[in-house]
Amino acid sequence: MSERLQLGVIVGSTREGRFGGVVADWFAARAWARDDMTLDVIDLAEVDLPAVLPRHPPPAVEAFAARIDRADAFVVVTPEYNHGYPASLKQAIDLVHAEWREKPVGFVAYGGISGGLRAVEQLRLVFAELHATTVRDTVSFHLAHAQFDERGEPRDPDGSSAAATTMLDEIAWWGRALRTARRDAREQNEAA
Repeated sequence: MSERLQLGVIVGSTREGRFGGVVADWFAARAWARDDMTLDVIDLAEVDLPAVLPRHPPPAVEAFAARIDRADAFVVVTPEYNHGYPASLKQAIDLVHAEWREKPVGFVAYGGISGGLRAVEQLRLVFAELHATTVRDTVSFHLAHAQFDERGEPRDPDGSSAAATTMLDEIAWWGRALRTARRDAREQNEAA
């Protein structure tokens, strides 16, 4: 097998008492089980990103940018708040720019009746502007609190695991293809 993909799993909610940790832990366990990926779980509640970006980025922003730059692909774990995604996630996305470029992005969404899918549709527009490639298949938990048991496992493990596998397979394909394309472009630029 070729070099493992570096997958950044971004936990987008920073609210106290959030449900995102349950969803992210479940998803990360599925991704860790693969032999073609290495994970970096980037929990926005723990990275201390500023609400206002100063002219000279502080060390926390530089460290965050380095983690985004190292990743070959991303999965964003996002809730849906008021038909959209959290402000903390938008700020994190906007703090860096070129580091997202030409990398695939998948989504694990959760929320009420829509399962976070309205947030995902908005995020697709944002990542397109950053020249990232979003994958079609998404993992979605409708009425999320009721979808997980007290151990943090989905009540429908087959359906949710199948959805995660499908999305991760897409991420792996796009991640390898785009990593090769980025390397080829870099080599051509260095040779020019």
